[in-house]
Amino acid sequence: MPDLTLFHIAPSRSSIVHWMLEEVGQPYELRVLNHKQGENRSAEYLAINPMGKVPALRHADAIITEAAAICCYLADAYPEAGLGVPLLDRRRGPYLKWLFFGPSCLEPAVVDRMFKREEAPRGAVGWGDFNSVMDVLADALRPGPYLLGEQFTAADVVIGSGLRWGMAVKAIPERSEFIVYVGRLEQRPALQRAVERDLALAADASA
Repeated sequence: MPDLTLFHIAPSRSSIVHWMLEEVGQPYELRVLNHKQGENRSAEYLAINPMGKVPALRHADAIITEAAAICCYLADAYPEAGLGVPLLDRRRGPYLKWLFFGPSCLEPAVVDRMFKREEAPRGAVGWGDFNSVMDVLADALRPGPYLLGEQFTAADVVIGSGLRWGMAVKAIPERSEFIVYVGRLEQRPALQRAVERDLALAADASA
C-alpha cells in the first residue's frame, strides 16, 4: 500500500493536489469521496479533516490539509522531483509567496467576482482588489516560462490551477500572459494524466 493517500473529489480543489502528486511521481492512492452522498461530511472523514472539505493527504501517519500547504509539503518531502526551493536558497521567499498567493489572493478575488459580491474596502481584505491581483500575476508571468523563471515548481501547480479554473468559468480575463502560461502548463504530461483521470471519476460520479 502506498504511503500517500489523497482524499479526493473530482473536480474540486483536491484536483490541485492530484496534479501535484502526478508531478511528484511517487506511488499514491486516491480515496474518492462521493460528494452527492455527503461522504465528505461523514464522521469518518470529519475525523480526518474537521472542515469536511477536500483535499486531505495522508502521508504514513501524518495528515495534511489545504491544497497549497499539501503542495509545499510534497515538494519538501520529495526534493528529488525538483518542485520546491531549498530552505537556504533566497528564491524560497518568492516561491512561498506565490504558493500562498493562490489561496489568499487569487481564489478569494475570483470567487468574489464570480458571485458578484459587493467589494469590501480595499484595505479590509488581504487581496486588495481584483484588478490588482490580475495585474500582479500578469507582470510575474510575463518573463516566463514559469513563476521562478526556468524552474517549474509547486507554486506553478497552485497558481496554474487557479488560472485554469478561473478562465474556464469565465471569471478571469483571458489576458495574453495567462493564455500563454496556461497553454504551457497544459502540455505537461502530469497535468494531462490528472485531468484525464478526473474526467473519468467525474463521469462515474454522475452516472
